[in-house]
Amino acid sequence: MAAAKKAGPRPVKRKIRPHGEESRQRILDAATQIAGERGYDGTSVALVSERSGLPASSIYWHFESKDQLIAAVIERSFDRWLERMQAWVPPREGASQEELFEAAIRRTAAALTAAPDFLRLGLMLVLERRPQEATARRMFLQVRERAYKGMVASYEAFFAGVLDAADVRALATLTMAAADGLFIAHEVEPANVDLDDAFQLLAEALLGAAKGLSARSDQPKG
Repeated sequence: MAAAKKAGPRPVKRKIRPHGEESRQRILDAATQIAGERGYDGTSVALVSERSGLPASSIYWHFESKDQLIAAVIERSFDRWLERMQAWVPPREGASQEELFEAAIRRTAAALTAAPDFLRLGLMLVLERRPQEATARRMFLQVRERAYKGMVASYEAFFAGVLDAADVRALATLTMAAADGLFIAHEVEPANVDLDDAFQLLAEALLGAAKGLSARSDQPKG
């Protein structure tokens, strides 16, 4: 029998201050704005204090470090993205399965336009791999894994009987990689890269890739 794992330290529970949640949201709003303008390095507790109108002591009461503050920004932005992704949109009457798939992919672009901060900050942190942002980077990797698992589940339902489990994962991996690239291209040249148009092309490419995967799996082995 395996030895029981030793329990780790319990998280410290902070007392709730009057209007504590309101202050927390003001801090997150300010940090999100500044990070969007200046990136991680350009975001400081002093600037967040100035932008939010709250003292630094209040910021440190809610968040022990800038790393934890940015992690909270990423988590909140992802939750807002997820809410927009999951918002029910009535399908167009008579829409084909392909058109429904394209609409879902384009909804991803619309959600990213509305809540881009988790992806903007997260991609920067995972690419730079600096140890001082361990909490924020780990948060991004966690929400990214949630997004990937959700995509796999959606693709399993959409391509049921067409793609096997390995092909579904391959298509989901391609989707996420392409979405990252299109988002970065839009960040670099927003005037030249329309996310809605780009994700429409991505949807068409993914449907073509799905047909290719299906045809390949139908070929006799050996």
